[in-house]
Amino acid sequence: MGLKKAVLILAFLFITSALLAAVPAQEAGQQINDFSLSGFGEKGRKAWDLSGKSADILGQVVKLKEVVGNHYTDKDTVNLTADKGDFNKASGLVHLEDNVVITTSGGAKLTTDSLDWDRKKQMVSTLDKVNIHKQDMNLSGVGAKSATALKTMELDKQVRLDIQQAEDKKSRKEKIMITCDGPLEVDYEKNVAVFNNNVKVEKPDLTIYSDRMQVYFTPKKEEAKGTQESMAMSSSINKIVSQGNVRILRGENTTYSQEAIYDAVSKKITLTGRPQIIIYQTGDMNAAFGN
Repeated sequence: MGLKKAVLILAFLFITSALLAAVPAQEAGQQINDFSLSGFGEKGRKAWDLSGKSADILGQVVKLKEVVGNHYTDKDTVNLTADKGDFNKASGLVHLEDNVVITTSGGAKLTTDSLDWDRKKQMVSTLDKVNIHKQDMNLSGVGAKSATALKTMELDKQVRLDIQQAEDKKSRKEKIMITCDGPLEVDYEKNVAVFNNNVKVEKPDLTIYSDRMQVYFTPKKEEAKGTQESMAMSSSINKIVSQGNVRILRGENTTYSQEAIYDAVSKKITLTGRPQIIIYQTGDMNAAFGN
């Protein structure tokens, strides 16, 4: 009886030690030096691809280093790079980390610390700070969601837009800064950006405060439409519509209203909703009053 019990104990210890020894090997999974994966859409066209210099395959998750991804559409090619990332084989989601960069064929560049790429929905998102550069515009904020091609974008908070604007090629560029608490919604194809909560516009000749603001950009020339460029709007502001508790400072003059429309071409301001003006010195307000 004692001998049988001893044999059973030894067998149990042997099996347990074997199982414990197998766990690290299972967790380590497979490791390969080069990893690449592609997806195809309609008519057999390549829709996306993903590659890494080295990869650890752990069940449904592929851990990548030196990640490179591409998203292809009829008009745009979007490139994504990062130092490392995870690819979930079941969901198809890609998580990128460290030195994440998105560039588009239209010249836009987004940088952040981490990013989630949903290939099926063609969306990218992050909770980290993002910086977007395009020609004479720099946009930053914390937390972002965007179409992969950066055609539309939402920034959650701490939004800041810096613009170097010139009326024509011979004019000196004018600095414009717009900030808000967020969120910000940008539609590059419709040439409009909507700022929300504690909005402030700073120009050399005036400062505008409001609860909400719609900034309309001048569309690019017709000849530019034939190019493969996702972000179609220029860095030139055409019109600013401010709404809710609007306050405008111009020199020592101050105006108040519920809505103000600033025409960047004529430099005129139209005030509506119980407008008031406080004038401390003679100045040309170029303001037309509405109802």
